[in-house]
Amino acid sequence: MSATEIFNRTTRRLRRDRAAAGDPAAHAFLRDVMVEGLLERLAAVKRPFGEALDIGASDQSLTVPGARMARIDAGVRFARVTGGIQGDEDRLPFAGASFDCVVSAGVLDQVNDLPGALTLIRRALRPDGLFLGAFLGAGSLPALRAALRAAEGERPAARLHPQIDVRSAGDLLVRAGFTLPVADVETLDVRYASLGRLLDDLRGMAASNLLASRTALSRETLARTAAAFADAAGPDGRTTERFSIIFLTGWAPDASQPQPARRGSGTASLAAALSPKPDSA
Repeated sequence: MSATEIFNRTTRRLRRDRAAAGDPAAHAFLRDVMVEGLLERLAAVKRPFGEALDIGASDQSLTVPGARMARIDAGVRFARVTGGIQGDEDRLPFAGASFDCVVSAGVLDQVNDLPGALTLIRRALRPDGLFLGAFLGAGSLPALRAALRAAEGERPAARLHPQIDVRSAGDLLVRAGFTLPVADVETLDVRYASLGRLLDDLRGMAASNLLASRTALSRETLARTAAAFADAAGPDGRTTERFSIIFLTGWAPDASQPQPARRGSGTASLAAALSPKPDSA
């Protein structure tokens, strides 16, 4: 593992294997929302796809209709149960122009080199190929963050993953060479009876602390965090936690796509457009 890497790759594989060995469906509500959103966006595209790739395939629910599906996951167990291969998103083992469509739900926020991963995805697409992705972004887990700050004081240890905001996500699509990029965000609020229930969900979806620089959470700190989380509860005794899901859409470049107008090709003057109109008679 490189000293500059954010996430520990080995820990990530082991955590995904642990989740696969448990009951993934019991903690799949976020992935379900992401998959539903991606399939809705896919349904709006009126064209067939022959070869498609699912990146982060913990199940087979994310399927491109009519396409032959290939699947890859960072965990060995998920790769095995979905009939895919094991591999990291920023080390994709596919030749260029292999797929007409690439989809991904719930894993791109755990990638050490996200710009590199997006570039590899774009290269794996054939011209005019479609990429659709979804992952947790900035604004997620505010209640847990607040509870950890309250428990650890002014210098809390790094326990939660860095998060990408929707504007930066759109910029990354452009940087990776996608055309017609779109990034948008949807939020999901979940009510938790205790911190333990939230942590169970994070473990069950393989989204617990994967940082290379992580440190253990002591029992005393965990108890203070749980108390702070409970203090934020509403009258029903439940604390609201928010998950912000970023959806990405991008296309591999192709000459057939709409092109921006050539600079200076406009026929109307900006000054004329902005000048006040004369009073009508």
